Amino acid sequence: MANTEEIRLNKYIAMCGVCSRREADKLIEDGRIKVNGIVALPGTKVTEGDEVLYDDNRISPSSKKVVLAYNKPVGVVCTERDEHAERTIIEDLNYSERVTYAGRLDKDSEGLMILTNDGDLIQAMMKSRNGHEKEYIVEVDHRFTDSFIKGMEKGVYLEDLQQTTRPCKLTRLDEKCFKIILTQGLNRQIRRMCEAFGYKVVKLKRVRILNIELKGLNHSEYRELKGDELRELYKEAGL
Repeated sequence: MANTEEIRLNKYIAMCGVCSRREADKLIEDGRIKVNGIVALPGTKVTEGDEVLYDDNRISPSSKKVVLAYNKPVGVVCTERDEHAERTIIEDLNYSERVTYAGRLDKDSEGLMILTNDGDLIQAMMKSRNGHEKEYIVEVDHRFTDSFIKGMEKGVYLEDLQQTTRPCKLTRLDEKCFKIILTQGLNRQIRRMCEAFGYKVVKLKRVRILNIELKGLNHSEYRELKGDELRELYKEAGL
């Protein structure tokens, strides 16, 4: 970014690997961002020469783009800080540079997450309309029928969200376990979908995001994405 080039503050915050642009808007609204010592307002624009503080700590874009695949264990919370959380994702990852996640997993879920300091990648992966595939292995509390599979695949009306899920693909793995591929990420979507049919999720693991697979990573482990795998991720994300 050239010294004279102005960009929106929410984009700048995302470029610093703090969070997505949408979450950056919330930080600005909550008064947690200052520009040159003044609490920032929505719509603020900044240049490279401005001092931007997040909770009174200076932030700036990294010159090196980092993209990580990480295996989140059950119990780890997807947040930068939470005084009530036993362990946050940032603490569990313990990475040397500031990165943030493109898409959450709830506390009771486990599996693959992508973390990066590239705000453009986060933005691309978070856009629901892009229809990026995410694959999960799910275990429910009792046997399910073929009609359950067909109903889930067709799309489920979630009354509390007043929204019908997109069609998806299910594959039976055994009498209580299935694989599901989604192209959207509503809040606790799979759990809500199963509850609509009278099932409770007892285990949920994400095993793939776009072309990136979980295989080879133990709980709390991460690996840096490089080469063809990283190039394919950017391509599938639309960048």
